[in-house]
Amino acid sequence: MKIVIVGAGEVGTHLSETLSVADHDVTVIERDETLAKTLADTLDIRVVKGNGSSASTLLKAGTNKCDFFLAMTSSDETNLVSSSLAKALGARKTFARAHDATYRDNSLINHQRHFGIDHLVNPEALAAVELAKRIRNPGRVAVEDFGRGQIEVKSIEIQPGAQVIDIPLKELRLPGNIRIGLVGRGGQNIVANANTVLAAGDQVAIFGHPDALFEAKGLFDPSSKDSAKISVTLLSGSEISISLARLLSNPRFQIRIIEKDLKLCHSLAERLPSVTMIHGDGTSLRVLEEEEVGYSDFFVACRKDDEDNIMTCLQAFKLGAKHTMLAINRADYIEILEKLNTSLGVDLAVSPRIAATNEVLRYIGKKPFIELEGEHLDATGANCIIELDIAPKSIVAGKRIRDIEWPKECVIVGHEHNYTPKTPTGDDVLQAGDSIIAVLCNSRIKELLKLTK
Repeated sequence: MKIVIVGAGEVGTHLSETLSVADHDVTVIERDETLAKTLADTLDIRVVKGNGSSASTLLKAGTNKCDFFLAMTSSDETNLVSSSLAKALGARKTFARAHDATYRDNSLINHQRHFGIDHLVNPEALAAVELAKRIRNPGRVAVEDFGRGQIEVKSIEIQPGAQVIDIPLKELRLPGNIRIGLVGRGGQNIVANANTVLAAGDQVAIFGHPDALFEAKGLFDPSSKDSAKISVTLLSGSEISISLARLLSNPRFQIRIIEKDLKLCHSLAERLPSVTMIHGDGTSLRVLEEEEVGYSDFFVACRKDDEDNIMTCLQAFKLGAKHTMLAINRADYIEILEKLNTSLGVDLAVSPRIAATNEVLRYIGKKPFIELEGEHLDATGANCIIELDIAPKSIVAGKRIRDIEWPKECVIVGHEHNYTPKTPTGDDVLQAGDSIIAVLCNSRIKELLKLTK
């Protein structure tokens, strides 16, 4: 694949190294002479010194013929402009890194559509998704997420007496557009269909919005009860904290943010009315004791200073916090933290840089679709979860999902329209440019591709 990257910062450099090792043809545009020279000397890539927002520089880098264009500088505006220009010049797929939530707010204008960008990548928001998954599922059960955390898949065993037993799926009325993708029975996983009847002991993989999955668990396990409220204390009003607070907006979470900047406290109090803002220095042991951080179910350190995050998590753990997690900017710290988990008490460390890299790498491959990994798939590899786009000339474009003759052993569990992902209903209409997530038998992939291309 021919790939052009703008920006040789932490994310851009990490992507450059990863992609060049995978034998992709990588060109990096960097305006800083020192960074450009360092990258050219250390990696087997082409480096073009210049402004990534300049059309002439983009052409010099071969953007007009590239398969993937990745704008990964620290400037949102530069990334948006360069990605828009790259698309106009002929880049097949464009990615723009965007930190500011303003560019992801579609209430007034959809910036992604306006600039013609295929994917907006926010490293901090992606890191927040990883943290949110662990907070929603503290039992360390592997939980996958799709659509930037708006769709999760969980595995649950159907208990005797459950309301879903002996009812065909087409007659079930599951809340929140939940979809059942796979049913494990007798040591095998089968792709669910409208006539599938569930039985006690079945292990089902259910897809849906995280809040809907939580609310529906009683249908599958009658013994489950509403959990007590979960207290979450966040260190700093950073972009990761803001994203995490929004992901945990369900009333079952009681969220507090400790922030020492008084002006930022007032601003966040207006933006996040359901969050309790605490003005104080969260790195101070006295403040942590006064705010009774030791009684928190989760303490999450989200400052930009790695050492502050590590030391504050250690303090919170010693004070009694049940779970401690943190964001880390230096990815090489993560391996050390994992080895010291027992003594430091850190349950999870996430790196925005690695999260952004992994998000981009999902889309870069030789297949005409993205094959998503899942802990819920059987070991034989007979089934898979894939994500693919609806082409302009696809025979399914303009049709309702229920009116399409899908391949056997295939169920649609995700639908993204106008850059908004959700679990679909049969009445949803697929449009060119939409993307879908399907659970299906491997032998049916070619049939599905024929429908969507």
